[in-house]
Amino acid sequence: MDSRRLRALAHPVRVKLLGRLRQGGPSTATRLGEELGLASGATSYHLRQLAAAGLVAEDEERGNRRDRWWRATHGSTRFDNPDLWRDEPEAAGLYMQSVVGLLADRMQRFVAGAETRPPEWLNVGGLNDTMLRLTPQRAEQLTRAMEALVEGYRAESDAPADDAVDVFVQFHVMPEAGT
Repeated sequence: MDSRRLRALAHPVRVKLLGRLRQGGPSTATRLGEELGLASGATSYHLRQLAAAGLVAEDEERGNRRDRWWRATHGSTRFDNPDLWRDEPEAAGLYMQSVVGLLADRMQRFVAGAETRPPEWLNVGGLNDTMLRLTPQRAEQLTRAMEALVEGYRAESDAPADDAVDVFVQFHVMPEAGT
């Protein structure tokens, strides 16, 4: 993450568009607008802002002059540059608020749909939290260890399986507010 990308993502619509392109694959501004309840002109504007920052690109293998297709240029975004909090505090705050809102929405949808899930999935996932007392160095070690664990599963996730579904893995390592 650099300041140019951070400023592009300092809008909740852009965070949603990028996430949708990552999860659902390439799409047009019209389709994305319909999915997100936005006018196609507004959607096109936000896609161009993301493209200027290198976060999305036109998918030239699809579409024509009338139908421009867009794709995400990478699979994830990492906000791991502490200088950005100092150099771009407003953009950093807006981006993080957008991400927190999307994560909360995702968890709400999981909880709301729990009764319709197959029984084998009800005990697999969960919303858990644990309070630890760590130094900043140990918290960073924990974060890196969890990232390595997730990356190991990502490497295996391309294997086809009849019962495989998309699973969101979220973890948060942050000090308690006020400390």
